[in-house]
Amino acid sequence: MKTTSLIRVRMGGEDAHYGGGLVDGAHMLKLFGDVATELLIINDGDEGLFKAYDSVEFIAPVYAGDYIEATGEITHVGNTSRKMTFVAKKVIAPRPDVSDSAADVLAEPIVVCKASGTCVVPLKCQRNKK
Repeated sequence: MKTTSLIRVRMGGEDAHYGGGLVDGAHMLKLFGDVATELLIINDGDEGLFKAYDSVEFIAPVYAGDYIEATGEITHVGNTSRKMTFVAKKVIAPRPDVSDSAADVLAEPIVVCKASGTCVVPLKCQRNKK
């Protein structure tokens, strides 16, 4: 059985860290951390710990007002380690050229970030033995 998770959030003005409403790329890593936590709870019944990212690739900019969908998947389960992959996509974008409150659902989501990493759940914390 494939274990996956999805989180969808709107980037607000408080998330914009740079000029022009640009959101800090580290915000995508925070979303991936939340996805990883959910995956570990589903798989193991415990939040576990994020050990390391193997790779992170920032592909497209994210701005205040964008809706971001972050997904993750457990790709390998070891004794205590869980390898995971993550993708963040922009699914809705604001349209300030139309009006202050206009937005469009994107026909094709835009991949903004990809990553892979490893989390660890100590044996004593694994409640969902498979």
